Amino acid sequence: MNLYDLFVKPYESYDSLQIMLETAGAVFGTLSVYFSIKKNIWVYPTGIISTLIYVYILFNFGLLGDCLINVYYTVMSVYGWILWAKNSEDHIHVDVTWATRKEWLYAGILFILSLALVTLIYYYKPYIDNKFSMEGANLGLYHLDWANWMDVFTTSIFLAGMWFMAKQRIENWIFWIIGDLICIPMMIFKGLGITSVQYLVFTIMAILGYVNWKKSFKEKSTIKS
Repeated sequence: MNLYDLFVKPYESYDSLQIMLETAGAVFGTLSVYFSIKKNIWVYPTGIISTLIYVYILFNFGLLGDCLINVYYTVMSVYGWILWAKNSEDHIHVDVTWATRKEWLYAGILFILSLALVTLIYYYKPYIDNKFSMEGANLGLYHLDWANWMDVFTTSIFLAGMWFMAKQRIENWIFWIIGDLICIPMMIFKGLGITSVQYLVFTIMAILGYVNWKKSFKEKSTIKS
């Protein structure tokens, strides 16, 4: 399979609106990660635009886990926006720290609950696809392919990462790096070539974000001491 088959051929059946929406979602998503690296509050308004676009796209492509996580992103972006504004002296930038043991426990609980919830939703996917009718719908997980199972897993990873980011914790970048790497082949498999490239860019930016936040915390600690 060549690059044409991976990144061009799937779009031959898409209309111009679908392509424009995916491109816009990728652009605003990239801007959001850039602002996050800079610890700039604009991470949230740009992120909200991207997540709302992807709610629509991912629902249509049957990736219910990622669709739900983007709904969650939207809600958490509003929460994070308020929290960052409250904790920022200039209402734009924030200080970052490492997570506490208690926060790691909360993140673990969120991860497990997400796994259970998204798996349950996939169990009822035949019912959802059947326009919420049980007539002729066979419930179960038999219809899931490897990308769907990865979707369940990455949804939980990103949920924990988003929570850590709203709390301004450096560890959020570790979750983004792992999740983004998994999403690259998953999106190619689903025919979302533009989005797969976006996740490759996200992986690189997440590594830079981790290095930048860690450096910022070290410099801040040195000044205080």
